[in-house]
Amino acid sequence: MAQVNLNIDDLNGFMDHIINNNRFLQKQGKLPVAIEVLGESGIGKTSTVKQIAEDHSLDFVKLNLAQIEELGDLVGFPVREFQMYKEKVVTIPTQDKNLQYGAGKQAATEDMVKMSSNTVTKKVGQWVSEMAVSDYLNNGYKMTGKNRMSYCAPEWISGKKKGGILLLDDWNRADQRFIQAVMELIDRQTYISWSLPEDWHIVLTANPDNGDYMVNSVDAAQKTRYITANLQFDVNCWARWAEEAGIDTRCINFLLLHPELVTQETNARAITTFFNAISSFENFDDSLSYIQMIGEGSVGDEFASMFTTFINNKLDKLVTPKDLLTHDNEQYILGELTGCVGKDDSYRADIASTLATRLANYAVVYSKENTINQKITDRLESLCTKEHFTNDLKYLIVRTIFNGNKQKFNKLMMKPEIIKMTVK
Repeated sequence: MAQVNLNIDDLNGFMDHIINNNRFLQKQGKLPVAIEVLGESGIGKTSTVKQIAEDHSLDFVKLNLAQIEELGDLVGFPVREFQMYKEKVVTIPTQDKNLQYGAGKQAATEDMVKMSSNTVTKKVGQWVSEMAVSDYLNNGYKMTGKNRMSYCAPEWISGKKKGGILLLDDWNRADQRFIQAVMELIDRQTYISWSLPEDWHIVLTANPDNGDYMVNSVDAAQKTRYITANLQFDVNCWARWAEEAGIDTRCINFLLLHPELVTQETNARAITTFFNAISSFENFDDSLSYIQMIGEGSVGDEFASMFTTFINNKLDKLVTPKDLLTHDNEQYILGELTGCVGKDDSYRADIASTLATRLANYAVVYSKENTINQKITDRLESLCTKEHFTNDLKYLIVRTIFNGNKQKFNKLMMKPEIIKMTVK
């Protein structure tokens, strides 16, 4: 199947383009393009699409097709409609043919305008649902004798106006009736007698059809009606999200050190659940048995055992990015950093990479709610110019924080040593 492989950052940029391009198409009277986000469970498909809707100030509707039993909950319920009409007498004034007007002029007196009147009886008709027929009859309407089957708009679209994302979650877990109805919506953004408002975009989420999930196969003709983006786990994207979400700092370090542990069975959602379940333990050393037990029940034996090894090796005691950035005693904190990453032959490149990533992400999150004063700027300059991080990690820190908040970190970018380091 044709598809493009993306991480969450890539997907954000990709969908930005699709949304803007759909608006361009609709202005030309063309139909918008639908997107399928394909990926393993727990990777963040739904939450990413929801965030994109918020970023674009779009309404957001999520329907989990695997949990809907009635097709009407997706496309509306059928209703019989009757054609009815009401007779209305219309008066049509006409001017005397002999009356002459000059260009752009009006008659000088009223008696110069000779008027005559014609009256016609006009039938005003409309289609009325069977539940409202009696009310229309009571208001003078009559039946034409014609009727049809139609569909009333579903509840989820009721009252919705211009601009929104319709997320059809787990769509390939639904049965074929729903899949066919989805194809109808994608084809025309219309289902028989109702339509999506302008600037609405359809996004499907799905699990891979690789034998590991209980999904329905979608044939080639259906696959050509949308663009598929295969969302893949990226530990750096996850770490940035985790920093902002307030995931336990010790746990973020662990996953940055062991991204290979993220698998289909041990996905990001299960891992986050495990981390949240142990975050109240102030000292992991004192709670190893509980951590192992919780881990076996959420992320499996291998992951739990690796995590307890991580604790036994004192790696949960790594200096925090908060201390790196804001601790009052710079010499003390630089000594702590040296103790974590080592030097010369004992240099731990993996730990240095983890702490550099954490520092950069934390600095961006910190800058959203705090002023970046001269002390913070000087601390970042010190961390990015001394020997604790390799040049590529220093560049990573500077690039991440500058891209994350250019305005607040502009003083740092003006430092001669930072300029020299970034242009190497």
